[in-house]
Amino acid sequence: MPSLAEVVADHTDLDEGQRKRLEQLVSQWHLLADLAFSDLVLWVPDPDPQVFWAAAQIRPATGPTALFEDVVGDPIAYVPEHLVTGAFISGEVTTTSANKLHAGIPVDVSAIPIRYGGVVIGVLERHTNQLGVRRPSAMESNYLAIADILAGMVAEGTFPVEEDWGSSGPHVGDGLMRLAADGDIVYASPNAVSAYRRLGWWLDLEDENLAQITTQMAPAGDEPRHEALVAALSGRHARECEASTGYAQVQLQTIPLRVGNDRVGAVVVCKDVTDLRRRERELVSKNATIREMHHRVKNNLQTVAALLRMQSRRMTSPEAADALGAAMARVSSIAVVHEVLSQVFDENLDFDEVVDQILRMLATVATTESAATVHRVGSFGTVSADVATSLSLVVTELCQNAIEHGLGRGPGHVDVVAEDLGERVRVRVIVEGKPLPDDFDLASSSSLGLSIVQTMVSDLGGEFRLGPHPEGLEGTCAEVVVPRSRRRV
Repeated sequence: MPSLAEVVADHTDLDEGQRKRLEQLVSQWHLLADLAFSDLVLWVPDPDPQVFWAAAQIRPATGPTALFEDVVGDPIAYVPEHLVTGAFISGEVTTTSANKLHAGIPVDVSAIPIRYGGVVIGVLERHTNQLGVRRPSAMESNYLAIADILAGMVAEGTFPVEEDWGSSGPHVGDGLMRLAADGDIVYASPNAVSAYRRLGWWLDLEDENLAQITTQMAPAGDEPRHEALVAALSGRHARECEASTGYAQVQLQTIPLRVGNDRVGAVVVCKDVTDLRRRERELVSKNATIREMHHRVKNNLQTVAALLRMQSRRMTSPEAADALGAAMARVSSIAVVHEVLSQVFDENLDFDEVVDQILRMLATVATTESAATVHRVGSFGTVSADVATSLSLVVTELCQNAIEHGLGRGPGHVDVVAEDLGERVRVRVIVEGKPLPDDFDLASSSSLGLSIVQTMVSDLGGEFRLGPHPEGLEGTCAEVVVPRSRRRV
């Protein structure tokens, strides 16, 4: 099914401002659909004035659907008597004179022109399932009355509001209050009553002034917050706010209701977000704890690396000093991963940053022994933390092996070439220097470094190859391909 942006781009001549207005409408039209108990279809005009395209569709969360099929991408072509055509040309709301049968169900249909900047830029078609219609309750009567006002505001160009509230805000089913022009509550849905009960208001809501009772329950001594609540809940402007006490939080969105130039009240949708905010605080606390743990592990590993370095300097045996130096590099590469993890908020990290720090560390060590340089080419992208630790060791071992054996600890250059393969990542360590011995066999190699690489790559479910220089020069190329994250069993 095509998106709103695709339909508008492919079939209309609407400008950027008009497109943005339709996007705002679609981001807020769940209010109208739920209040009207109706399916809504957004129709946009083709350059041909007799053709319209369905650009978006929504079903109500408060009642049965009237449209069982998806119509997005379908056209209306050369049907002058169609409600959509009539609403677009006249700029007036058009309705059917009687319930029409749709798939055997009686459906009320109306078409609402969408006005913006004094021009009709589309039509909102409203389909209401009338099967089993009965005398409406107080809640349904208030919902339908508000829906009719919002439909009129769409036709007049005063709805949707300009605020960018996103899709995570309150919906009609979360709780709704209807305000009079003076800010007093005319109607409160059961969920709205429950939300304010949790805030601490145990009296009836109706006939109370919403801004006054909300600020009355807010913590004392926070005048700027009280003023913000009054401004948001007076019903004069479209606002979003959050009312909180010491034990509960309620998110609120206010939309003024207008008929022509007169403000006739406001609708306030609210949502009890107490449990959500508590979970968010717990996540923040856990994230901080995890980052602190990574920071402490990094510090401990750096201490171990420093001890290995001190020990290696006191060794009289070159082989022992080399072994301790290699162990120091391995510990340091793991410390780099924990350092990066201590600075991020999730378990995926930018592996380029990890590799760059490892290469700087190796270059510092190599410079004291030779003129070797190590450089990264390309980008790894992000990898999961459990892969990053093993892959950092693999890169460290391959680079050390290239400096020690490919360059013989002499001058030269090592390239670490990174390639993003989607769900997998490839790293090639290329050195122009000594080629592999003719009788070299990776399977029977006694090199500790290569054994570590093979073990790590196998554990990750990856592939490891060691061969000649890819450009036919004298030298070697070590290639590793591993997944970005371990598969959970």
